[in-house]
Amino acid sequence: MKACIFWNRLQNPCLKFQSFIFFCSVTVLICFTEPKLCSPQTQTLVLPLKTQQIPSGSLPKSPNRLPFHHNVTLTVSIAVGTPPQNVSMVIDTGSELSWLHCNKTRNFNTTFDPTRSSSYLPVPCSSSTCTTRTQDLTIPASCDSNKLCHAILSYADASSNEGNLASDTFYIGSSGISGLVFGCMDTTFSSNTDEDAKTTGLMGMNRGSLSFVSQMGFPKFSYCISGSDFSGLLLLGDSNFSWIAPLNYTPLVQISTPLPYFDRVAYTVQLEGIKVSDKLLPIPKSVFVPDHTGAGQTMVDSGTQFTFLLGPVYTALRDEFLNQTSKILSVLDDPNFVFQGAMDLCYWVPPGQPRLPPLPSVSLMFRGAEMKVSGGQLLYRVPGQVRGNDTLHCFTFGNSDLLGVEAYVIGHHHQQNVWMEFDLQNSRIGLAQVQCDLAGQRFGLSV
Repeated sequence: MKACIFWNRLQNPCLKFQSFIFFCSVTVLICFTEPKLCSPQTQTLVLPLKTQQIPSGSLPKSPNRLPFHHNVTLTVSIAVGTPPQNVSMVIDTGSELSWLHCNKTRNFNTTFDPTRSSSYLPVPCSSSTCTTRTQDLTIPASCDSNKLCHAILSYADASSNEGNLASDTFYIGSSGISGLVFGCMDTTFSSNTDEDAKTTGLMGMNRGSLSFVSQMGFPKFSYCISGSDFSGLLLLGDSNFSWIAPLNYTPLVQISTPLPYFDRVAYTVQLEGIKVSDKLLPIPKSVFVPDHTGAGQTMVDSGTQFTFLLGPVYTALRDEFLNQTSKILSVLDDPNFVFQGAMDLCYWVPPGQPRLPPLPSVSLMFRGAEMKVSGGQLLYRVPGQVRGNDTLHCFTFGNSDLLGVEAYVIGHHHQQNVWMEFDLQNSRIGLAQVQCDLAGQRFGLSV
């Protein structure tokens, strides 16, 4: 799948890096409880490895919960079309348009076949969906030779998807939602075909009018990613459950004026500072504020694995983390090695050291909320990199300048064991430290 930092309006930095997606092989488990918590159009989704459904009598008005497993991308499994076809979709808060590989796409194990669905309807280019609702897409929609709405999604790693907009019925459990607009992509260019072949498509979850959550009318959605067993929970609908720790909210930053480097439908928050242990880095708050072009926004993106900071901020964090770990870890002294193109602080860990030594925490300080990254979330073991018996571990913050990205991007790796609530109704994001595996158990999930 595509784990990119999917952006780029004009020159907008919305790139998603394929190697950064959490790939989750998930099955759908729909649980419906607390029906009074959601509006009539909401339901509650959940997904682990085999499909299980609660009796349909419990479906109405409940928040949608989906558990998922992850490795590189976060995915959920649902069904689309009439009769339903099973599909697996990456959850991406950094993208708008949901899309599926359609049956003309080559080299993909799982595709959606629109010719087998009696409810499939292509979108004509003369419709308001094509002329108006596509305005926030990276590349404007066009009209093909059959007068159908044509979309191209392009990524910074030079991969792309191309096809027609269409609508069909999406099934969440046994409940079908008709008329959802998505991209039926029949042409794909990928720099990582093997990874892309693991999923059928992508579920766009940003604030654009064509995103999955916008079309479904959910006032909010939440997810929680376990840091231990690679499982998780996606909840569509209200999450005001008494057992969840009190959430600290940070408001979404919204700029109405179109700017070349600002993604107006992203989940943009205001980063105000960074601490290493209890030491606040000496960085002016102005460095974290988007400039007159929109460059420098801070986006929360479930489609990107790690966190990326603009060059001066990354350098300050790297230097302080290196300083505080100089006596406990052996640094990789190889200026030519940069993990995933942007992460240049790596350490050798000896085999006799079964676990990492105590590490200084890194706290991302947002307006009104804080995200604390500690322990194993700070270093990522690089597959296949060994020196003798030593294994290589790299710092999980990277330099967005090395990727050509004019923004701060908060990836899902640092959202582990954090209840993440995206409150669209009140334009804010809520955070709370929780044990996500226990959260799944409270919802009756064996994830």
